[in-house]
Amino acid sequence: MKNILSTLIVIAVLGITSQSAFAQFEKGDKLLNAGINLGGTYGGGGVGVGASYEAGIHDFISVGGQADFTTWNYGFVGYKWKYNFFTIAARGSYHYGKHFLKMDNLDLYAGPAIGYRVSSFSDPDGYSGLYDDGYGSGVFFGVFAGARYYFKPKMGVFAEVGYNASPFKAGIAFKF
Repeated sequence: MKNILSTLIVIAVLGITSQSAFAQFEKGDKLLNAGINLGGTYGGGGVGVGASYEAGIHDFISVGGQADFTTWNYGFVGYKWKYNFFTIAARGSYHYGKHFLKMDNLDLYAGPAIGYRVSSFSDPDGYSGLYDDGYGSGVFFGVFAGARYYFKPKMGVFAEVGYNASPFKAGIAFKF
């Protein structure tokens, strides 16, 4: 955890000290999002962390990958279940903002994700034999729409919504 935090701090410092001009997404851009996940894919009130990386292969298209971990607890009198989901997926985005926006520091995008989700279930009270977690591990399909707002040329914030590793993601964004 300390290594991840140190890496994010170094990336943030490099992003802040960069002096290139603001510009919407372009071919060749390398994008990194790191942040929190809110909500569970299957309707639970989960929280987690995640990151995605994409590289621009066209003026409107980027491809890359994402990794996310989300956990949520479910409990009422006598039951305390815990669900964990780890998702790793390939993703692609279509950056449509430049079609109609004049704001150079705003990037609007949407796209699909496909990968694999590992699901685990624990029940410290021993009722797991009575109830199946019902989610299981397997192939994952997701869709998302998002926005990045750059307050520095290479650093900004992002938010995504959709059926992905979680219904809502938000955090810090970097452009290289």
